Amino acid sequence: MSSLAWKVNRLRLMGVPEILWRVRQLAQKKASKMGVGLVGRPPAPSLARSGASFLDCSAAGVDVASVRAAADSVLAGRWNVFAMRGLNLGFPPQWNRDPKTGTVAPMKLGKAIDYRRESVVGDIKYLWEPSRHLELVTLALAWRASGEQRYAAGARLLLESWFDQCPYPIGVHWTSSLELAVRLLNWAFAWQLLGGADSALFKGEEGARFQRRWLDNIYQHCHFIRGYFSRHSSANNHLFGEYMGLFVASVQWPCWPESARWQALARHGLEVEALKQNTEDGVNKEQAIYYQHEVMDMMLLCHHIGKANGAGFSEAYLERLERLAEFVAALMDAGGNVPMTGDADDAQMVRLSYERDWSPYRSLLASCALLFDRGDFKRKAGRLDDKNRWLFGADGAARWDALAAATEEKPVMAFPQGGYYLMGSNFGTEREVRVVVDCAPLGYLSIAAHGHADALSFTLSAAGEELLTDPGTYAYHTQKAWRDYFRSTAAHNTVQVDGQDQSEIGGNFMWLRKANAKPLAHVPEGTVQVFEGEQDGYRRLGDPVLHRRKIDFDPARNVLVVLDTLECRGTHDVALHWHFAETCRVESRAQALFALGRRSRLDMRCSFGDGPELLRSSEAPLGGWISRRFDEKEGITTAVWRGRISGTTQIETTIALSLA
Repeated sequence: MSSLAWKVNRLRLMGVPEILWRVRQLAQKKASKMGVGLVGRPPAPSLARSGASFLDCSAAGVDVASVRAAADSVLAGRWNVFAMRGLNLGFPPQWNRDPKTGTVAPMKLGKAIDYRRESVVGDIKYLWEPSRHLELVTLALAWRASGEQRYAAGARLLLESWFDQCPYPIGVHWTSSLELAVRLLNWAFAWQLLGGADSALFKGEEGARFQRRWLDNIYQHCHFIRGYFSRHSSANNHLFGEYMGLFVASVQWPCWPESARWQALARHGLEVEALKQNTEDGVNKEQAIYYQHEVMDMMLLCHHIGKANGAGFSEAYLERLERLAEFVAALMDAGGNVPMTGDADDAQMVRLSYERDWSPYRSLLASCALLFDRGDFKRKAGRLDDKNRWLFGADGAARWDALAAATEEKPVMAFPQGGYYLMGSNFGTEREVRVVVDCAPLGYLSIAAHGHADALSFTLSAAGEELLTDPGTYAYHTQKAWRDYFRSTAAHNTVQVDGQDQSEIGGNFMWLRKANAKPLAHVPEGTVQVFEGEQDGYRRLGDPVLHRRKIDFDPARNVLVVLDTLECRGTHDVALHWHFAETCRVESRAQALFALGRRSRLDMRCSFGDGPELLRSSEAPLGGWISRRFDEKEGITTAVWRGRISGTTQIETTIALSLA
């Protein structure tokens, strides 16, 4: 999409207050080119008072070997950046060079750089990721766990190289306030782990100079974030993260006259946005489960750090975090799988766990088990991971051991404000069937940045194994065709009409006309469980089409009957898409197919059209793909029933499950 077309679409989604605000932001950026509004020499910090410890630095019970192995890789110059594993970036790396494309970003005023243009910066996700400084924490953890000085020396070298190559306010690392905020969070963890204000790294004249340089950068980061909050239609997880960075920094380093004001502003913002961005029943309004995890992590870390410093958060804030955890627990099947609804970028706020099978969702549930004394969360989490050992220490481990895990799972079955509904049986057992139905809004605010066109789609797992899945995200700023495919209606288990998406794409993180989904019935108990809903995304067509879907589940026979009703007057081409997990072997037979998993079998029958077309790693048409990690994809089987309808039509699909 051309820059002009993007700007026109973006303008269409703004109200007058946002336009006026963005004009002021533009004037602020132009003024900064002349030095107006920038920090000169940061004021001298006062270290008479410093933030209290919020970590258990004893490393008790931690997998030290894994931490050291990760740190050794960093010191050897081998980095993991999204799909590029063991990438030779050197140590320290070239911070302004995109590790994926080799593009070197320009060294001019950061706010004057168009980071959306691949020709200017390369793939901005890859360029930004190392500068979040999660690897700095890796080195600090390794020093704390082993006592080997080379890790602490590496941490100092990494920081000083970044200060040298990324001077305030020059370069692409001074463009996004969220990136600065995540960097501040990781600096706070590293500062604590390396010994705080009394660290041996700060001894002597050179050490004092290094400390002052680091503190000056912290001040500049805080000042930048305070001047460039994400507002209006951009006030999503970015704004929450910006408040997080400012709050953590002002608590950890209350070194300047502005620190108290920054802390009060950020704390209030976090309280407000925690309730605004998350529904009362526990669904993040971005309609992207991975972003729900990120917001939960921000909420958890801010409360944990704030509480250690006498600045914990309100009961309303904590109650909302508990509801968010209940939603994650409800989505997670017996095998620990969570549907990949909406966008995902694999981001972690801070990395404290290096276990091979680590799960961000299980980790959060373990945190919430300790925070809220919830045995049901402990059951879902399974074990206490290293992240929680660093955060909660020996006391947390003792409380974990004393907390009785729930003997059975009784998930919340409906999230009407968030738009998700469950059906199924034998939850948490080897005989489990779990259906998660999406009847939610497209996304949050006018741009709905991280939503997918997935209304009335559902996922299905049996015996803890995914069968019908959500294929994920794959791409963000680059590879537009793939970006559009993975968030399209065709990439979800629902109905596509006339080759259109339910909602109209306006840019990589922007939707124009949006489908509205509405639940009509939900009966999660009884001999036959029922969900029914409708969505109006195809009402925008020349001949309007209303899509209604009814799902009946018979738990005694493990049979689902899906009835799709398309209300219209004219003729339309219709496609039903079904996406099978990569563990499934799928074969078609006339009007039916079967899918064999490791522990279950699915038989699907539908009389619509000429039978299923099976797409496997197809690029023309796009189909048969899944992305479990950002910028990585692999082939799966997608089954498509295609046909033409004339007037109101009902299409029935029967899905029968057999469990081993």
